[in-house]
Amino acid sequence: MSMQDAESRRSIPRRVVSGLQQPLPPLSVPAPPGQPARTARHAVVRDRAGRRLYAIDGIRLLAALMVAMHHYAGTNRVDQPGNRIWDRPVSDIMPTVFRFASYGWIGVEIFFVISGFVICMSCWGRTPRQFFTSRVIRLYPAYWFAIVFTTAVLVALPGVWDRLRTRDVLLNFTMLQSGSGVMNVDGVYWTLWSELRFYLLFLIVVWSGLTYRKVVVFCCVWGAAAMLAPISKLPLLELVANPEGAWYFIAGLALYLMHRFGQDLLLWGILAMAWLMGQRELGLRIDEVEHVSGWRGSVAIFTVFLLVMVAVALGATDRVRWKWLVTAGALTYPLYLMHYAAGTVLINRLRDTMDARLLIASVIAGFMLLSWLVHRFVERPVARLLKRGLDTSFARLRNAGG
Repeated sequence: MSMQDAESRRSIPRRVVSGLQQPLPPLSVPAPPGQPARTARHAVVRDRAGRRLYAIDGIRLLAALMVAMHHYAGTNRVDQPGNRIWDRPVSDIMPTVFRFASYGWIGVEIFFVISGFVICMSCWGRTPRQFFTSRVIRLYPAYWFAIVFTTAVLVALPGVWDRLRTRDVLLNFTMLQSGSGVMNVDGVYWTLWSELRFYLLFLIVVWSGLTYRKVVVFCCVWGAAAMLAPISKLPLLELVANPEGAWYFIAGLALYLMHRFGQDLLLWGILAMAWLMGQRELGLRIDEVEHVSGWRGSVAIFTVFLLVMVAVALGATDRVRWKWLVTAGALTYPLYLMHYAAGTVLINRLRDTMDARLLIASVIAGFMLLSWLVHRFVERPVARLLKRGLDTSFARLRNAGG
């Protein structure tokens, strides 16, 4: 670091949170005589000493369990007479469980907000190559295993879900099947398509260099596009803007900026807009997809979650450092990928062998154990191999001649 950069660091206003000094993006940073002032775009910033936010790991697991409970005991499908999973309405079998599980779909929206927060945090100061590598090694190993596992279960235990043609199963390995109009091996994979579009857009900001200003502008531009997309009747704009999920990711980005730089009126405005647009999307999803939960309850749950995330962003949960939450967070992704199709097939086969509530608890516990095994023996080793291979490939590209 040059002497000029060292002087600039000392001149940046700072705030103190939990004993740590955090740089705030200044309007103008004084520069030596004869040189132009350094704007917020050039300000040197640091995250909170690189500390892990354990609370987010816990929220991730809670969201995954909400989604699993919803799929097993809270969807409109399982509440129909003669459904393939329970054979009769689940509200007749366990009405109280159904009442709560019917709101579990909100776990997906929670995932999207957390994704915006975590992606911005993990990409700060990284190059596009590092961003690409981190996403590949994070997303694909467990996903590839989930495709093989789910397909094997559907072949071995037919009758609940239709199995895809081999060519469509193979295309699923790319994670781009939705862009080709091909069905997912497991219905929960639809969220990955939304995540991928967010990553592609955010890669532009990463490529230009993440700063407070650029992320704020990105939030505003993407939000405007998401608002205009539904009335534009332009399929490409709707595809890119992702109006169904954009505002949840934007909320996560704003929350991370609060965490890194401190709160201000602009960030609160972005978060408020995300809440207002988010509550509308919640209502649309209830009307068009879910049909089992109420708007007021859904908005209340989403609001409580956002308030918890605000507490995380502003440091109120910094003292939460339970080590087991790291493992809990690691289970979330494989649990989400594997629980739905395979889990409902198991419920179909075992529904007459034990109490329905005990069956759901047993299936979830079994998938949590399987998720730990996948994380330990699939994700970790495959991620290491992929990282080594990608680093070598990018090094060759960098050093190659014309």
